[in-house]
Amino acid sequence: MTAAIKNSVALRIVPVSGKADLDQFIRVAAVIFKDDPHWISPLLIERHMHLSTKHNPYFQHAQWQAWIAWRGDQPVGRISAQIDALHLERHGDATGFFGMLDAEDNAETFAALISTAEQWLREQGMRRIRGPFNLSINEEMGLLIEGFNTPPVFMMSHALPYYRQHIEQCGYHKAVDALAYLIAPNFVAPPVMQRLVAAASNRVRVRPLDHTRFNEEISMLRDIFNDAWTENWGFVPFTEAEFQELGKNLRFLLDNEYIQIAEVDGEAAAFIIGMPNINEAIRDLNGKLFPFGWLKLLWRLKVRRPNTARVPLMGVRRKFQRTRLGPGLAFLIIDAVRTELHKRGAKILELSWILEDNAGMRNIIESIGGEAYKRYRVYERQLDELH
Repeated sequence: MTAAIKNSVALRIVPVSGKADLDQFIRVAAVIFKDDPHWISPLLIERHMHLSTKHNPYFQHAQWQAWIAWRGDQPVGRISAQIDALHLERHGDATGFFGMLDAEDNAETFAALISTAEQWLREQGMRRIRGPFNLSINEEMGLLIEGFNTPPVFMMSHALPYYRQHIEQCGYHKAVDALAYLIAPNFVAPPVMQRLVAAASNRVRVRPLDHTRFNEEISMLRDIFNDAWTENWGFVPFTEAEFQELGKNLRFLLDNEYIQIAEVDGEAAAFIIGMPNINEAIRDLNGKLFPFGWLKLLWRLKVRRPNTARVPLMGVRRKFQRTRLGPGLAFLIIDAVRTELHKRGAKILELSWILEDNAGMRNIIESIGGEAYKRYRVYERQLDELH
């Protein structure tokens, strides 16, 4: 079917209902990205778990609806809309969210999908829409608008260049940008960091996660994260159930040394989580773990080990952030986790995402050679505006 004939076929937006529809919703991405050499299919079993109201603790405080765009019998796009009760409780701004947006290069398709999500949110009483979030700010955030020429690392979104134009044509404007940085893990600490570390050496101890106290350690990491990020843009706290679920996944995937904790005078003050880039290990699996994909994945993660890694979570307690000790704590935990990742073969480390206006963290990363290589944008608009 030629593009002209295909685009002349009537467009239908159909709500997702049931397991078969959800499976089709997940597989839409493979249709949209089929010609993109940088796209990596996520594991289908992981996507099903992520979008399962039974398995993902996010749905304990959120509701959602998803839709698929069809032309004839061909899926040509998808979108979701979410309402997070924790966000509304914290911010009181009547804001709902869209996410999981992938579609053909067609303004009609984007407009139909986005307007459908908007209407659903209006019906639930929302007055503003923001996104994309897949599904929350604590998961995949933002639309890729710079850095299309490299694959996404694990748990980072991907997009095609035309997405931005079509979204903005629907009346959306920038809410905030976030950056992903690349850094070589064998960096040399600059003199200013060496002085900060020396000044902190008598009070600070950095250690790996204690696996014999795993559940307590995970609860402590959640407490640090929720305290560290509470003043950041759009912050929504991790619930205990969400962080315990994260902990179960980390326990399976990571060595204890990939989680480093800094203590100040015996108090847990900061932490960082580094992880091998699972996307590198699953790139040729086409989303399938069975029958032999899981063996390849385990061998690549535990034996061959990926060349790339990511830091997805990091936090320094607020009471230390604006002190002389704050930058030293951040550097010490970055240094500790990069050392462990480098020992295990990582040659490139991504730190993501970093809010554009987080000058303190950006200065630390750039001082040790980090370069921003991808930019993600969160869009928003008022739901009572006309396109």
